[in-house]
Amino acid sequence: MKKMISWNVNGLRACMGKGFAEFFNEIDADVFCIQESKLQEGQIDFAPEGYHAYWNYAKKKGYSGTAIFTKEEPVSVSLGIGAEEHDHEGRVITCEFPEYYVITCYTPNSQDGLARLPYRMTWEDAFRGYLKGLEEKKPVIFCGDLNVAHKEIDLKNPKTNRKNAGFTDEERGKFSELLEAGFVDTFRHFYPDMENIYSWWSYRFMAREKNAGWRIDYFCVSECLKDRLVDAKIHTEVFGSDHCPVELMIEV
Repeated sequence: MKKMISWNVNGLRACMGKGFAEFFNEIDADVFCIQESKLQEGQIDFAPEGYHAYWNYAKKKGYSGTAIFTKEEPVSVSLGIGAEEHDHEGRVITCEFPEYYVITCYTPNSQDGLARLPYRMTWEDAFRGYLKGLEEKKPVIFCGDLNVAHKEIDLKNPKTNRKNAGFTDEERGKFSELLEAGFVDTFRHFYPDMENIYSWWSYRFMAREKNAGWRIDYFCVSECLKDRLVDAKIHTEVFGSDHCPVELMIEV
């Protein structure tokens, strides 16, 4: 059985000062994925013993970025999705293992005023196509901050957020398309009706204290892996970022 963790750390250096390394060691994951590292190469000295580490940095300093730490050495590792227009922000890392792929993803935010929504739509189609291409070879496990609350149950205030970034009809529709293309939202697989559990809270308005959050961090798997799922968790007790870690247990 494999334990996998995904966490948008909202700046790994800042998160280090808020207990990241302690959580990393304590959770003892087989695969630990992060998003929004906000790093360039050489800006942090974090090389956990017993793990192979892979980083993807954005060209823009202090922005985006992803990493994967894995106990098992991958067969191969690739950065990005093989599309020039999408691969300069350090958003995706793919680790190929003998039986499956693991992908960490930091989906572009549509931003205030939905300034980046058109770009987001092209990203969604490209990323879905990339996943389906991988799936032709072997099953896929992907995780990360996907920057969308899929259903009304996935955020505290759905009515007032309907046209805001992360809860537009367009973004929710693309996530539905992703699931319809043959992927499983693992948390909802186990807990279809669980309310008031979120993975991101604004730093404003004491949102975390009020649990006025959004579930925008996911583990999704190829449909063929559904019977191997053991559990999915959202670690709301873990601080250090405006997101909390999410977990997948799977027999692979």
